Amino acid sequence: MKNYDFHRQKPIDNYIVDFFCYELRLIIEIDGDSHAQKQEEDSYRQKRLEDLRLTVLRFDDLEVKKHIGNVLRTIEYWIEDFEQNSK
Repeated sequence: MKNYDFHRQKPIDNYIVDFFCYELRLIIEIDGDSHAQKQEEDSYRQKRLEDLRLTVLRFDDLEVKKHIGNVLRTIEYWIEDFEQNSK
C-alpha cells in the first residue's frame, strides 16, 4: 500500500500480529469473533506493542469483509498523516 511493504503474520515480542510495516512502525490487526471474549487480553497486548513505539490499527473482520474500501481508506489516511508529520 502506497509503496510500503507489509508483512503478514509477523512475530513481534511475544505476539504474532496480522500485518506489520517496519518503515511505518504500523501494525494492522483484524479482530474476529474470537476477540469478543478477549478484550482485556487484547488491551494488554496493544499496550505492550505501543510501549515498543508501534501503532496498532484495529478493524473488525466484518468491517473488512463488508466495507474493505473504508478500511483501506482509513489505512491510507493514517499513512498520509504519518508522512505529513514525519517531515
